[in-house]
This record gives sequence, C-alpha cells and structure tokens, in this order.
Amino acid sequence: MQEMGLKSRVRKRFTPTTTKADPSKRPAPNVLDRDFDAERPNQKWVTDITYLPTLAGWVYVAVVVDLFSREVVGWSMSRSLATPLVSDALRQAIESRRPQRGELLHHSDRGCQYTSESYQRTLQTLGIECSMSRRGNCYDNAVAERFFWSLKHVWTKHCQCRHTRAHPTESGTSARTGMGESPVSSVSMGGHRVNPA
Repeated sequence: MQEMGLKSRVRKRFTPTTTKADPSKRPAPNVLDRDFDAERPNQKWVTDITYLPTLAGWVYVAVVVDLFSREVVGWSMSRSLATPLVSDALRQAIESRRPQRGELLHHSDRGCQYTSESYQRTLQTLGIECSMSRRGNCYDNAVAERFFWSLKHVWTKHCQCRHTRAHPTESGTSARTGMGESPVSSVSMGGHRVNPA
C-alpha cells in the first residue's frame, strides 16, 4: 500500500452517551431516595435512556417504568438523543395511564433531556412531582437500569435488530426490527416485567 501511496481509512468507534448534564439547569432533589416500592399504579414512575445496536446503526431507547407493576408504560426510539426522545416516551405513558394530578412521582437521572425547559414544563403542567438521581449514581435509578440490562443481555442478545423507519422519533408499534417488532414492545409491552432491584 505504501508503494502505491494508499492509506487505510479507519472509522472511529462510536461510543454512545446517554447522560449529559446541562450545567445551567438545577436538578430536582432525589425524592424517590431508592424507595422502589409502590402501593398502587401511577404512584411512582422511573425513566431512563439507553442505546441499542441495529443493522442500520445505533438507536436510542427511552422507557418509562411503573414501579407498582414494573411494566413499561411508555417508550420511544430514535437515532437522536434530543429531548423529543424522552418527551414521546412520557407522552405515551400519560396517554395510556392517565395519572391523577398531584399523585405521581417521576424519577430520572440528571440528563439534559430531563432538565430541559419543555420537559419540566410538561411535568409541572400535569402536576407531576419530579425526582432526580444524585450525580453519577446509577443505583438511584436501579429499576430502570435493571430493565435495560435485561433488554440488552437477555431479551435481544441473540437477535439482529433492524431499524428500518426513517422517522426521527418512533414510538409504539411503528419502530420495527428484523424480528418484525420493536425490541422494546416485544419484551415489555408483551407482559414482561422488571425484576425488583
């Protein structure tokens, strides 16, 4: 190759990131405080973001988990990590569950998507109390972390996912994989539950 003046092109390895704090925003206190028990539905929700490799590249997945049933009540998939990813998951959860005003605690990490003005405005408008993990402490959101571990290492480990739709944010049954279903809907909406942390 040297004699012919050729050089190889090395692709930089993509390292997905899901939590990037906005230093200009003040995070909410950790009201949940690792109390992952709930006495009724729509009392405590936890939410988080992860990434999944697909045949078309990386996609980000946001989920909302009800701590009473440990079921995913809202989710969204996108190639973008912007705020609409988490907003769509929250919107789906609200539309499907219709939580009572002033009775729901919403817990997340300190990512800029969750501290954004638009997301916080939605929580305030609906009377949803906001709680956030301490900085760099994944155990404060252990149930969501456990769901993502199962999603990556148990439910989708041996399948090749194909993200075929071009729409920037996809939720519900519109996001499809090589198995014919979304990896999230097939493992969580189909009755699978998150094991207790």
